[in-house]
This record gives sequence, structure tokens and C-alpha cells, in this order.
Amino acid sequence: MIIRGIVNRSPKTAIAKTIGKDATTVAKEIRKHREIRSRNTYNYPSICIYRTECHKCSKVENRCERYVEPKCKWRDRSPGACNKCPKISSCRLDKYFYNYKKAHEDYLYELKDAREGFNLTNIEAKEIAGIMKPLLDKKQSVYQILHNHPEIKKCGTSIYTYIDNEVFKPYGIDYFSLKEKVQRKIPKDKLKKRKEPVNYTGRKYEDYLKFMIENPDANVIQMDTVYNSPSGPYIQTFKFKKEVIQIGYIHKSRDNESMASIIDSLEDNFGHVWFCENIPVILTDRGSEFEKWEMFECNTKTGEYRCKIFYCDPMQSSQKADCEVNHNYVRDIIDNDMDLSKLSQEDLYLAFSHINSTPRKSLNGETPYELARFLHKEDKFLEKLNIKKIDPDEVTLSPDLLNK
Repeated sequence: MIIRGIVNRSPKTAIAKTIGKDATTVAKEIRKHREIRSRNTYNYPSICIYRTECHKCSKVENRCERYVEPKCKWRDRSPGACNKCPKISSCRLDKYFYNYKKAHEDYLYELKDAREGFNLTNIEAKEIAGIMKPLLDKKQSVYQILHNHPEIKKCGTSIYTYIDNEVFKPYGIDYFSLKEKVQRKIPKDKLKKRKEPVNYTGRKYEDYLKFMIENPDANVIQMDTVYNSPSGPYIQTFKFKKEVIQIGYIHKSRDNESMASIIDSLEDNFGHVWFCENIPVILTDRGSEFEKWEMFECNTKTGEYRCKIFYCDPMQSSQKADCEVNHNYVRDIIDNDMDLSKLSQEDLYLAFSHINSTPRKSLNGETPYELARFLHKEDKFLEKLNIKKIDPDEVTLSPDLLNK
């Protein structure tokens, strides 16, 4: 996608928006993997912008302190490379070409290297082995080598572990190279089956943007999880884009089955037809508790299709900003120190009733409760969600609400 944007002479901001990344990320990627092709200095020894008025640098460049090369907004600013530039045949400047094949190869190498079982790259292993091999052949100890070579930024324990696990064996260092043969315990969990990657094809954030262009009136629910301890409990939150309200449900376990069961209960509560019309799209992050998309798109009991689920890009929580921002209200009541195991679902109904009864500047002083009441006058929307109206002077956004 980056090379396509460069060929189309698109600015970095447009390329970044297409791939769902920040513009600075795209700029760094292009600078990292572009290759320079120097200009022809034989026919054009100097291209100084002052060459028509000053002849000192007309033959040899950089001999004059006024020497300044002309700039190119496409090469120097955006997109930052010269691939398929229409003026490339007549251009006299140095040129930069983005090598997308090499970029992909580097990415695959870094991905493989990052998944090695030790905190050591292949390059570092080769450099360390190059220092240690001739010294071990002289029967020097590992301690002696590390003491005399501080450039090896590893401790003795790590070096012994690497040798025991044959990290340096391709470079001629194994267990028998050691002066002291030490029996070390091999970690039991060295071999660990990796989790199969989730296939998000057709459900990525870029697919979500395309879907919303085709269906601009579709209501979107942003889904997330809030918790204070990795061991739970967990609060599953839903932020309704059109109604602006947010609701939450308590869970003891953080798995797909538990999270999808709430979607089932909402569908049962409102009815299949109403659910499909009013909740056609769910946007969430790539948490492990949401990765089984079929359990959210289809009823887990009947298998009947009900909605479409899309996933934000990795580490891009800003793509569901409405939900994240509204969590500030949640944290006002349920702070990080609160013991969630003492919370009941009734407590959450109360907390979100107060949150949805808080006026919003974006609604000209109205509350999400009032907006939802206006949009759903006849289907008992708020009643089915157990959201009640709280008098303005009674609204409490602090842990005292639940501590009482």
C-alpha cells in the first residue's frame, strides 16, 4: 500500500490514512527503506541555485559557501521517494527510490528474529561468538572473557544458558568448549506451542471504513473491556454511537463465550429484527476475548446472523475513541483501586445510570439518557438496558456512589 501511494504521488497523510497508521510512521518507514541513486555529476557538476549569478561553483560543487542545491517537494517532503515520478528522466537531483521488496524482507526477518526464544538477535549472537571462540580455545573461562570484554552486554548466567541451548553452536561454541563443564537446568517451558494467528480478513479497520462509506447511517457500537486485575473480574462495556449512552456488564472470566453471551442476551431482550436494525455494526479491539468473531456475528444458539464485527488495528485504541473517552466517567466511579469482585450487576446498572445522566457539552447540555429517550420513545430501550434517569443534583461520579 505504501508503494502504491508513492507511485500515485499521494502525500504521507493520505497513505497513512489508507493503511490506518500515523503519518510519522509512514515517513520513518520510507526513510528507512529508500535507496539513493546519485545524480550524473559529469554533465552537471554543479546544480547550485545561484549558478546563474555566481560562477565560482559552476564547475566543482561545494567549493562555495553559498552552494545550495534545489529542493524537490516530492522527494524531500511527501511522499519522500521518486518511484514513477513523471519528471524523473529530466531531473538532475539525487534520487531516492523506496524498495518495497527489501522492506518486506526486513519485516519478515525482524518478525522472525523477535520471536526467537532468547533475548538475543542473530547478529548479536554472531558478534559475541566471534569474541569468545578464540578465547575459549585458549581455555579462558567465561568469567575471564566477560571481565576483559565489557562490550559483551550479557551476564555469565545468560552466556551459560545460551551455550547449553546451542545458541552459539553454528559459530563453533558448544558445551565442550567450556573450561568449566557445569551442569545447568534447562527450562521446562523452553518449547511452547505458539498460538495460531487470528484471521481478521474482511474485518479490519480499513474494511470498517469502507463499510461505513457504503452504509453511512448504520449505528455502531464500540465494545471494550475494563478491569483492575488480570485475574478479573472484568467489565464489558458498550458505547452506542447514535444514542451516545454507555452500558456495562460484569464477567468472572475473560473469554469469548462469556463476552458473546451478553450479545445473545441483548438480542433475546430486544428481538432479532430490532437487534439487526439497530445494532448492525460492532467495533472493538483485538483482545483475546473478542477474537472469535463468529460468536459475535451469529447467535451462539441458533447460528442466525445478526451483525457485523470489525477490529481496530493493533495498538490503535484511538480508532474507537468514543468508548475510550467515556471510560473516564467509568473510572471516576470505578477507580483502579476498587475491588471488582465486590461489584454486582445491579451496581453497574446504578453506575451507568449516573454516567448517562451527566450533561455533555457535545450535546448542548443534554444528557445521553435524554437523547436515547428521544430516539427510542416506543421500544422501551432504556428500560431493557436497566438505565434509569438520575436527578441532576443527585448525580454522583465518585467511588462513594458504590461504597455506600
